[in-house]
Amino acid sequence: AMQLAESGGGSVPAGGSLRLSCVAYGFTYHTYSMGWFRQTPGKQREGVAVIDSDGTITYADSVKGRFTISQDNAKNTLYLQMNSLQPEDTAVYYCAASEYIVTPKFREEEYNIWGQGTRVTVSS
Repeated sequence: AMQLAESGGGSVPAGGSLRLSCVAYGFTYHTYSMGWFRQTPGKQREGVAVIDSDGTITYADSVKGRFTISQDNAKNTLYLQMNSLQPEDTAVYYCAASEYIVTPKFREEEYNIWGQGTRVTVSS
Protein backbone atom coordinates (compact mmCIF):
# COMPACT_ATOMS: atom_id res chain seq x y z
CA ALA A 1 0.00 0.00 0.00
CA MET A 2 1.12 3.55 -0.70
CA GLN A 3 1.63 5.36 2.57
CA LEU A 4 3.21 8.44 4.07
CA ALA A 5 4.28 8.69 7.69
CA GLU A 6 5.14 12.04 9.28
CA SER A 7 7.15 12.61 12.43
CA GLY A 8 9.00 15.40 14.17
CA GLY A 9 6.18 17.51 15.51
CA GLY A 10 6.24 18.90 19.03
CA SER A 11 5.96 21.98 21.20
CA VAL A 12 8.44 24.83 20.99
CA PRO A 13 8.55 28.46 22.12
CA ALA A 14 8.27 31.26 19.59
CA GLY A 15 11.53 31.65 17.70
CA GLY A 16 12.32 27.96 17.97
CA SER A 17 12.90 25.36 15.28
CA LEU A 18 11.61 21.93 14.34
CA ARG A 19 12.30 19.53 11.51
CA LEU A 20 9.48 17.43 10.22
CA SER A 21 10.08 14.19 8.33
CA CYS A 22 7.82 12.22 6.02
CA VAL A 23 8.74 8.71 4.92
CA ALA A 24 7.10 7.29 1.82
CA TYR A 25 6.23 3.62 1.47
CA GLY A 26 4.95 1.58 -1.44
CA PHE A 27 5.56 3.91 -4.38
CA THR A 28 8.35 5.30 -6.51
CA TYR A 29 9.00 8.34 -4.40
CA HIS A 30 11.20 10.42 -6.68
CA THR A 31 8.66 10.43 -9.51
CA TYR A 32 6.05 12.17 -7.35
CA SER A 33 5.55 15.79 -6.40
CA MET A 34 5.63 16.12 -2.62
CA GLY A 35 4.09 18.76 -0.44
CA TRP A 36 3.56 19.93 3.11
CA PHE A 37 0.17 21.25 4.19
CA ARG A 38 -1.14 22.39 7.56
CA GLN A 39 -4.47 22.80 9.26
CA THR A 40 -5.65 24.54 12.41
CA PRO A 41 -9.05 23.90 14.00
CA GLY A 42 -11.82 25.79 12.27
CA LYS A 43 -9.67 26.71 9.30
CA GLN A 44 -9.22 25.28 5.86
CA ARG A 45 -6.09 23.27 5.24
CA GLU A 46 -3.43 25.35 3.52
CA GLY A 47 -0.35 24.60 1.50
CA VAL A 48 3.03 25.30 3.06
CA ALA A 49 5.68 24.07 0.62
CA VAL A 50 5.89 21.83 -2.42
CA ILE A 51 8.76 20.20 -4.24
CA ASP A 52 7.78 19.00 -7.68
CA SER A 53 9.06 15.84 -9.30
CA ASP A 54 11.26 18.08 -11.47
CA GLY A 55 12.77 19.72 -8.38
CA THR A 56 10.87 23.00 -8.54
CA ILE A 57 10.17 24.35 -5.05
CA THR A 58 7.29 26.60 -4.06
CA TYR A 59 6.60 28.14 -0.65
CA ALA A 60 3.57 29.85 0.78
CA ASP A 61 4.26 33.53 1.35
CA SER A 62 3.73 33.10 5.08
CA VAL A 63 6.71 30.75 5.44
CA LYS A 64 9.19 32.08 2.88
CA GLY A 65 12.58 32.68 4.40
CA ARG A 66 11.74 30.61 7.49
CA PHE A 67 10.88 27.11 6.22
CA THR A 68 12.90 24.89 3.92
CA ILE A 69 11.57 21.83 2.11
CA SER A 70 14.03 19.15 1.05
CA GLN A 71 14.14 15.47 0.27
CA ASP A 72 16.46 12.50 0.40
CA ASN A 73 15.47 10.22 -2.46
CA ALA A 74 17.72 7.42 -1.21
CA LYS A 75 15.71 7.36 2.01
CA ASN A 76 12.32 8.06 0.42
CA THR A 77 12.03 10.92 2.90
CA LEU A 78 10.70 14.46 2.67
CA TYR A 79 11.72 17.09 5.21
CA LEU A 80 10.46 20.44 6.36
CA GLN A 81 12.94 22.50 8.35
CA MET A 82 11.01 25.16 10.24
CA ASN A 83 12.92 28.07 11.79
CA SER A 84 11.76 31.22 13.55
CA LEU A 85 8.51 29.54 14.43
CA GLN A 86 5.63 31.76 15.47
CA PRO A 87 2.36 30.98 17.29
CA GLU A 88 0.49 31.30 14.00
CA ASP A 89 2.47 28.30 12.72
CA THR A 90 0.66 26.11 15.24
CA ALA A 91 -1.17 23.43 13.28
CA VAL A 92 -1.29 19.80 12.31
CA TYR A 93 1.16 19.35 9.47
CA TYR A 94 0.53 16.82 6.73
CA CYS A 95 2.68 15.59 3.91
CA ALA A 96 1.11 14.63 0.62
CA ALA A 97 2.13 13.13 -2.71
CA SER A 98 0.89 13.63 -6.24
CA GLU A 99 1.89 11.72 -9.35
CA TYR A 100 1.50 14.98 -11.28
CA ILE A 101 3.19 18.35 -11.28
CA VAL A 102 0.33 20.22 -9.69
CA THR A 103 -0.86 23.63 -10.83
CA PRO A 104 -1.63 25.66 -8.83
CA LYS A 105 0.89 24.15 -6.45
CA PHE A 106 -1.36 23.81 -3.42
CA ARG A 107 -4.39 22.34 -5.18
CA GLU A 108 -5.19 19.62 -2.68
CA GLU A 109 -7.43 17.63 -4.99
CA GLU A 110 -4.37 16.64 -7.04
CA TYR A 111 -2.61 15.04 -4.08
CA ASN A 112 -3.81 11.46 -3.75
CA ILE A 113 -1.61 10.16 -0.92
CA TRP A 114 -1.73 11.79 2.53
CA GLY A 115 -0.05 11.13 5.83
CA GLN A 116 -1.78 11.06 9.18
CA GLY A 117 -0.35 14.39 10.32
CA THR A 118 2.00 15.56 13.04
CA ARG A 119 1.13 18.32 15.48
CA VAL A 120 3.22 21.45 15.89
CA THR A 121 2.52 23.82 18.77
CA VAL A 122 4.33 27.14 19.11
CA SER A 123 3.87 29.05 22.35
CA SER A 124 4.24 32.81 22.67
